[in-house]
Amino acid sequence: MPIKLLILLYSFFCTIPYVNANTPIDLNDANALMRHVDKLWRSDSSHAIMSMSVITKRYNRTMKMEAWSKGKKNSLIIIRSPRKDRGIATLKVGESIWNYLPKIRRTAKVPPSLMSGSWMGSHFTNDDLVKESYFEDDFISTVSFNGERDGQLIIEITSKPKPNAAVVWGKIVTEIAKSNYTPIKSIYFDEEEKVIRVMSFDQLKTLNDRIVPMRMTLIPTDKPNEKTVVEYHELEFDLSLSDSLFSLKSLQRRH
Repeated sequence: MPIKLLILLYSFFCTIPYVNANTPIDLNDANALMRHVDKLWRSDSSHAIMSMSVITKRYNRTMKMEAWSKGKKNSLIIIRSPRKDRGIATLKVGESIWNYLPKIRRTAKVPPSLMSGSWMGSHFTNDDLVKESYFEDDFISTVSFNGERDGQLIIEITSKPKPNAAVVWGKIVTEIAKSNYTPIKSIYFDEEEKVIRVMSFDQLKTLNDRIVPMRMTLIPTDKPNEKTVVEYHELEFDLSLSDSLFSLKSLQRRH
């Protein structure tokens, strides 16, 4: 299997968005609203059991995975099925990423030259994983729509990169539900403002004081019949996780 896809999982799978329904939000300040949404993706720690399905015109494949995260810099992801991929693991510590291949008992560090590629034929990119800065650090946001769309009250935020920001997107448009402040959709544009991909969120579930989208679907606009779907089956937050979990020794031991 194309191993480099594994390194994408951190940003989408280990820092699942949540919202406290009692959190006050200034709906007239776009940057403040995006700052709030940005923080939803940054849990202190998490543990998840999930599946990822990659659907293309050439193949369909589904993997089940277990993942742990601590802060925004540490994550460990292990594939549990299918059998041929079982035990393949990825460790991220800071900006460094390692893959562990149990069949040959080898640990390999991922070089910078692979960070811009896709993973395992999915529609995520390696850059999705390593992005650690806050949204507001790189983008200036404005409210571009506030009202009803498709029968739902939403706030639409348009975010454009700051000068010299190290980002690949020319613009990101985010739709947020006014009822619970969870993201509905993120639309990614290139520098010529052409839509490249759309990420949608649904199947909301309340976990303690958090409203969590349990499914995320990424569709590339140049391949509208293809998609990558991530579904959470078990999810818990704010665990007591040792730093030793996120080590090369743990990477090999836990497969």
